[in-house]
Amino acid sequence: MIVVIARTAALVTLAALAAACPAAADGIMLVQAGAFWMGRDDGPPEEAPLHRAYVRDFWIDRHKVTNAEFAAFLNAAGPAPPGAGRRYDDDDADARIHRRGGRWVADPGFEDHPAVEVSWFGARDYCAWKGHRLPTEAEWEKAARGDDRRPYPWGTAPPAPERAVVGRSYNATAPTAGRPAGVSPYGVEDLLGNLREWTSTVLRPYPYRHDDGREEFAGAGRVVVRGASHDDPADGLHVAARRSYDRRGAAAGHHHVGFRCATSEDLGGR
Repeated sequence: MIVVIARTAALVTLAALAAACPAAADGIMLVQAGAFWMGRDDGPPEEAPLHRAYVRDFWIDRHKVTNAEFAAFLNAAGPAPPGAGRRYDDDDADARIHRRGGRWVADPGFEDHPAVEVSWFGARDYCAWKGHRLPTEAEWEKAARGDDRRPYPWGTAPPAPERAVVGRSYNATAPTAGRPAGVSPYGVEDLLGNLREWTSTVLRPYPYRHDDGREEFAGAGRVVVRGASHDDPADGLHVAARRSYDRRGAAAGHHHVGFRCATSEDLGGR
């Protein structure tokens, strides 16, 4: 009961903070409602079968959340609310945000790199603070793939440095922007490479159904991670790739997992 009350209090606090940080259309892209091809038949069993899935209209961030952006959230909301999951592993050697002079600050030179060592709970809370939410894995894949069967957001051409940040050494991230050649059909960038991304979805077999209990992850089961990291090999990239973490993994930050936010709110008039 104490944990439930603490979690409720934390979410109420985030809602209050969100009122000062309203949803806006800048840097967030519309993905229109419709069916698309999800999964594949030529990969691991958990990515099969290739099937049609449907999503409603939603908006998704053009870029991953950066260290500078997440530092602003830590200054507003803190790294670990009482009774709730830890939001950020600041004591990990791979962390790029540290407390200096009483404030959280991104390390020099890494301000516009995607935020690392953010737990699933930290990603969820950041998106709530912005008045948004984490994308479902179906939303993530449609944003990356469009309505055809392409293997990469940019089409069928093989991965290359101008399209994706992959095949690099450990923790060698790059700024989130600057690779328009790798853009998806909806104008979303950096979907494959740099960092994998948290979603709101519990790992369950395909075909994907939004109403079968897989939405949304609340700590039980395994949460889906989509995309690819800077230190993943180029020959392993595919928009249908699925990875996952149990609650312990979701409660921790990782050097190869970041996130972006989404919303179902109509931002067309903003």
